[in-house]
Amino acid sequence: MAAAAALLTPMAQAAPADDIRINEVVTTGGVDDSVELFNKGTATVDISGWILKDDNNSSKFTVPSGTTLAPGAVRAFDVSGSFGLGSGDKARLYLPGGSTLVDSFSWSSHSAPSWSRCPDGTGAFVNGATLTLGALNDCGSGGGGTGAVAWPGGSTVATADGSNVFGSDLSGLYQEGSVLWGAQNSGKLWRLVRDGSGGWKPDTANGWTSGKTLRYPGGSGSPDSEAVTLTSGGATGGAYVATERNGDASGTSRLSVLRYEVGSGTATTLTATKEWNLTAGLPAVGSNAGFEAITWIPDATLTAAGFKDESTGAAYDPSRFGAHTGGVFFLGVEGTGSVYAYVLEDGGAATRVAGFSSGMSGVMELQWEAQAARLWLVCDDTCSGQHRTMKIGTGGTFGPAAVYDRPAGMANLNNEGFTLAAADECVGGTKPVYWADDGNTGGHAIRRGTVSC
Repeated sequence: MAAAAALLTPMAQAAPADDIRINEVVTTGGVDDSVELFNKGTATVDISGWILKDDNNSSKFTVPSGTTLAPGAVRAFDVSGSFGLGSGDKARLYLPGGSTLVDSFSWSSHSAPSWSRCPDGTGAFVNGATLTLGALNDCGSGGGGTGAVAWPGGSTVATADGSNVFGSDLSGLYQEGSVLWGAQNSGKLWRLVRDGSGGWKPDTANGWTSGKTLRYPGGSGSPDSEAVTLTSGGATGGAYVATERNGDASGTSRLSVLRYEVGSGTATTLTATKEWNLTAGLPAVGSNAGFEAITWIPDATLTAAGFKDESTGAAYDPSRFGAHTGGVFFLGVEGTGSVYAYVLEDGGAATRVAGFSSGMSGVMELQWEAQAARLWLVCDDTCSGQHRTMKIGTGGTFGPAAVYDRPAGMANLNNEGFTLAAADECVGGTKPVYWADDGNTGGHAIRRGTVSC
């Protein structure tokens, strides 16, 4: 790992005071009182150090360092550890320092269950709306809200693995043509091949039959492997695994990206050729609430879209960096719902070039879909299986494109993995997608469905 100086945080954006709005309030008088914020502007805003208060000045909640809100994104904060929200009270939002008021909302009765602004960020508050903390408000038909819409594909979902092949903890997925890569929390990587029936089975060649055990560089430890992705080099370019801790020291966060040679060899254990430990440059999270998702986007795609490098405030320029796989890695944090983008140089340096909110309370999977030039962000049963897509806007930052419910035929499963087939599998306007259920519900960990091409 390079020196700490190589870890750059995004620059705070100066924004009009009303770009950040109080968007949803849940009041109980103490336990689980929450305030949600929404960015109705066009630029990502660093809200680190902003302050929330109720109707008096004796207590306050300070937004954690490193917290950003992308355009159209939301972020909920549990303020019950700082103050209680009464049946007749108010929520007030201040800039850092606590003297400049940005927004406020007053009420005369407890939420039932939620005081929600409809439409998000600009409308009036409605009591009795569906509680959607960490997600865009569900304002109902005709309400002008920006809630989720139906899944953009078939409603049918089917199992896509054999009975009890993987057990629990299968997490991240990545499809590479006729191979499906799977990361399992127990420190294991799977190489799966087609089973001839639309599903997947373990590759029985080259030591992959039961998956391969992962180790940190040097051969020690047990990485809690949560997600996997490849670059344009495919498997021959190495597999990149996102991890949140070392299973041998499970009480300590270790937010790392590990690179493994997976193109050849028959050994059943893989030792990482490189680790980028990014823990020190990120807001603190629980040891089981760190990196849960990873995807990779080519430099050419980002530059063509005018992607903004928040470490410089200018357009992203790949030539600023040494050899780095020719792209940027995007990583999702479970505990905060935040997404961070890093250039990981072959020599070990890591530079953070973006950070934004997923708009959900947690992000369990990220997938870049080149065919539609969109970033998929997936939450598990915590968010009722919500999926979101984002695209790079005119300001060079990622902003919301769509919000989708899970398919009608999908139960509210603990889906921590999601991947899409490439354009060459489009048939009749749809293509396959796959989910990994961490809970192995009904003895199956992989399910398949379809999405519009």
